[in-house]
Amino acid sequence: MSHSTSTLTPPETQRTDAGPPLGSGLKQRHLSMIALGGVIGAGLFVGSGAGIAAAGPSIVLAYAASGLLVMFVMRMLGEMSAANPASGSFSVHAERAVGPWAGFTVGWMFWTLLCVGVAIEAIGAANIMTGWFPGTPSWMWVLVFMAVFCGSNLAAVSNFGEFEFWFSALKIGAIGLFLGLGVLAVLGLLPGTGSPGAANLLHHDGGFLPNGMDGLLVGLLASVVAYGGLETVTIAAAESEDPVGGVARAVKTTMWRIAIVYVGSMLVIVTLLPWNDPAVTADGPYAATLDKLGIPAAGQIMNVVILIALLSAMNANIYGSSRMAYSLVSRGQGPKALGKLAGRVPRRAVLASSGFGFVTVLLSYWYPDTLFAWLLNMVGGVILVVWGFIAVSQFVLRRRLERETPGKLVVRMWGFPYLTWVALAGVAGVLVLMALGEDTRVQVIFTGGLTAALAVTGYVMQRRAAAAR
Repeated sequence: MSHSTSTLTPPETQRTDAGPPLGSGLKQRHLSMIALGGVIGAGLFVGSGAGIAAAGPSIVLAYAASGLLVMFVMRMLGEMSAANPASGSFSVHAERAVGPWAGFTVGWMFWTLLCVGVAIEAIGAANIMTGWFPGTPSWMWVLVFMAVFCGSNLAAVSNFGEFEFWFSALKIGAIGLFLGLGVLAVLGLLPGTGSPGAANLLHHDGGFLPNGMDGLLVGLLASVVAYGGLETVTIAAAESEDPVGGVARAVKTTMWRIAIVYVGSMLVIVTLLPWNDPAVTADGPYAATLDKLGIPAAGQIMNVVILIALLSAMNANIYGSSRMAYSLVSRGQGPKALGKLAGRVPRRAVLASSGFGFVTVLLSYWYPDTLFAWLLNMVGGVILVVWGFIAVSQFVLRRRLERETPGKLVVRMWGFPYLTWVALAGVAGVLVLMALGEDTRVQVIFTGGLTAALAVTGYVMQRRAAAAR
């Protein structure tokens, strides 16, 4: 479809994705496991340590508050994606609701976030491998992982689904075992351990809120970052056997997944361990807890789990970025060369996304304190901008669906429109907190600059298309 056509078609009649159809090789078991495993990332296993060190036991409250915001966002996204499944997900919804410039902005922002994420995960996975195999170069492992997952994404979409199915199964098994052992220890039922009661949770060194509201806010920001990545399931749903039913089932399970995996594991950790135990940040909260329970080789066990989580995220980010790029291009919002399909797979988009990710890895080696630092800062608040666009889009499209095609409302946002406004206020509130924090203010500035640059570019493209009509 030409640029002018894609940007001028009225939202009411516009197709969700304008290009040739992608494959439909994802089975329901793939989608279900992607939805379950997508919530368990390296950010949870590693990044939560800094949050606990800042917030103390109140990290449970921080994860619960940000988790509630994520539930609202996923519910809104689920409503739109079930009504109109599209590989561009929230980018397509933003275009339909606000205009082509909005779809362009949020789509390319998310693409950048995923590609930078690929680099971060590749570097993290390589660091684990060099620890296991001393003397091997880090770049070699990065190249191996990039080649494996680029190759798997160049083949049929079912390959991506199989990788994520088994990665997710292993992550779910690991977190399930951790929670099971943790609950037994909390109750004093694990051999060789006594129940700590509420000593660590409420009474140790400052109590539940040892560093006051400032510590809680740092924990809140850390928890928001950990939730990123849940959106991929709505992108994957477009290539499943039953897009509408699949995304509806996936989104409806979000609440208990967040409650059990995130809030539950934080509660177990701060109940079993003193929040200021040096091992929480040095070894990671999960390894420190397993070590406390006397599990042999706890550190290496967690390294295996973290490696799986990193590789899973790499695989998902290459997939998600390639599909987002393909959707943007098919709507006339990117280089046409990336819009070719081979075997119903956007292989050029996969190569471009993987290539950008690999270049980002090189930047991290060559310019760690300049170019790579700028990239990290630019994507620091992207997920919040994406959530903001999702809320605005849902508010507009819900009214349109109720008026024109109410039968498509398979999933409904709770308490509409009030909870949509609550979600928007929550996103704005977190951005304000980031702007007030010395360590996070630069991320708001850089992310704001990226948003403004893309929005202006998208708007100029939209006006030119309108003038060419």
